[in-house]
Amino acid sequence: MEHTTVKEKIAEKVTHFAKHMVLFLKWMLIAVITGCAVGIISSLFALLLGKVTALRTANSWLIFCLPLAGLLIVFLYRRMLGEDGGTNLVLSTIHAREDLPWVMAPLIFCATLLTHLFGGSAGREGAALQLGGSLGNLLGRFMKMDDQDRRVVVMCGMSAAFAAVFGTPMAAAIFALEVASIGVMYYVGLMPCVFSALIASRFSANMGIHPEHFNITYIPQFTLLTAGKTVLLAALCAGVATLLCVVLHRGGHLCKKLVNNPYLRVLCGGAVMIAVFLIRGDQAYHGASVGLIEQAMEGHADWYAFLLKMALTAVTIGCGFKGGEIVPTFCVGATFGCVMGQLLGFSPSLCAACGMVALFCGATNCPISSLLISFELFGYEGMPFFLISVAVSFLLSGTYGLYHEQTIVYSKYKAKLVNQKTRE
Repeated sequence: MEHTTVKEKIAEKVTHFAKHMVLFLKWMLIAVITGCAVGIISSLFALLLGKVTALRTANSWLIFCLPLAGLLIVFLYRRMLGEDGGTNLVLSTIHAREDLPWVMAPLIFCATLLTHLFGGSAGREGAALQLGGSLGNLLGRFMKMDDQDRRVVVMCGMSAAFAAVFGTPMAAAIFALEVASIGVMYYVGLMPCVFSALIASRFSANMGIHPEHFNITYIPQFTLLTAGKTVLLAALCAGVATLLCVVLHRGGHLCKKLVNNPYLRVLCGGAVMIAVFLIRGDQAYHGASVGLIEQAMEGHADWYAFLLKMALTAVTIGCGFKGGEIVPTFCVGATFGCVMGQLLGFSPSLCAACGMVALFCGATNCPISSLLISFELFGYEGMPFFLISVAVSFLLSGTYGLYHEQTIVYSKYKAKLVNQKTRE
């Protein structure tokens, strides 16, 4: 009798293992398909973004065509999609409140290229999240998955697109799991998101798209004094992150309130960007403004740079142009951190790096992704400073966030279920 019981237990364990192996193979296959499909398209997207940015940089007159490009973008969105939910629609799909239309992928692909070609102030990773999420949802439908599995494929698509465009697979894999709900991670998507991100980043590298990396010119010794200065910087960055979220949200509402007609509104937004170009005589604040980040990492930034980039991004996106919010967030954080480093007498280059990750964390409420992206962008030598920056900014940024569909499941301040959306 005892021998039979042992056989039954062994059979049960073998059956249990076989079920998990089937599940593993299923999600591995889905991860490979998603990583390849989204990786190819997102790599092409990143490649074309680089081309159009180089073309605009060499031909400044293209900026004067920005209002016309805006009219085309508004027309396409109103004709094919109606009201645009942006990245919020992707998060809403993960929460099972909305469904992503397939047309969102080609629309955000073309509209972001147009915005960057003609000089709007916007990023690319937010657009990549929309592109990847939409493609993931389309693949889930094609494979006839149920709603629960399709939401995981949406997260795989987000990870793959983020990794392909920015070249940070660790952060990309975790960001998709972390961004939808504060306090809860969608661990069911961990394995497929990891492999999707790695595959997509490899596609990107093979197409000649190099991952982003910034060098910190000087990292001081970690002491009580430098730790204290980092805490102060992170606390200020949390305030700037809150301001950024308010400006981006309220800026969009204000643009709609001042100019109700969407076609006239996008013309006004284009006119503002042309005026900035004529006043400054350069393209520093057009496109993603990666040049401003690079200057900040070298220890140079104008005191007003973070405010101007913040305002111009709000005008660009609020008036109807398309693009992401993440690189502008990095730009705001880097320039603000550099300026504060100069004031504090504390390695402006390191402060620029800490400002980038602190702003990203405060605006997205994703501390683990923020820490991983700091390692992928800057290396591990500044680890204690990045840890402090992320932890302090996450706590002090409160309930504000870039995405109003992001849900705060558990409070930042108590072990308590709150289940509320982030504030605008």
